[in-house]
Amino acid sequence: MKKILYVLILSLVVVSGAVFANREIKNETSKKSSSKPLSLAERKAALKKWEATPDGIIYKKWQLSPVGKKVHASVTKISKPVIAYTNMDAVITSLSLPPDSNLGFGIMVNINGDDYILVFGPEKVGTNILSFKYEFEQLHQLKVNDKIIIKSHHVSQAPKYAFPIIAGDYVEKDGKTIYKREVSKDGC
Repeated sequence: MKKILYVLILSLVVVSGAVFANREIKNETSKKSSSKPLSLAERKAALKKWEATPDGIIYKKWQLSPVGKKVHASVTKISKPVIAYTNMDAVITSLSLPPDSNLGFGIMVNINGDDYILVFGPEKVGTNILSFKYEFEQLHQLKVNDKIIIKSHHVSQAPKYAFPIIAGDYVEKDGKTIYKREVSKDGC
């Protein structure tokens, strides 16, 4: 009887210790994650520091080059529809991305006379076990010179590419939605 009592008391001590330790770890992580945002002066100082690095120097040179200026002008041209998440008429110019691009699946499109990279992310085959439906299946059926309507929340630029990069959130062809990015359920 004494042995059973000792085992029960020992079990209670171990479990309560584990619960207490877990609570302490959660409190520490929540304190660390609630850091205040940087002030304008701190952001400017961090930018100046980055611009002095080799990557920052390369970016500044690219930004002042004719290609960099062209890319920036193209980004500016579509910034309003991207911010407002409104329709943009596009024509497909190529079904492949520029050589050595590491952007996942994408196509080249022309919007109002400027070329853009339209990316959708890495290809995942069989994401839904029950339906075996392929996420980009309908996008692979597009052809050069097809007219599509796209919507995006994000456009970016990088010195590696001679074109702005549009994140494909929504694609429509002939009034039919052929792709819509699924919103992440975990909030990230």
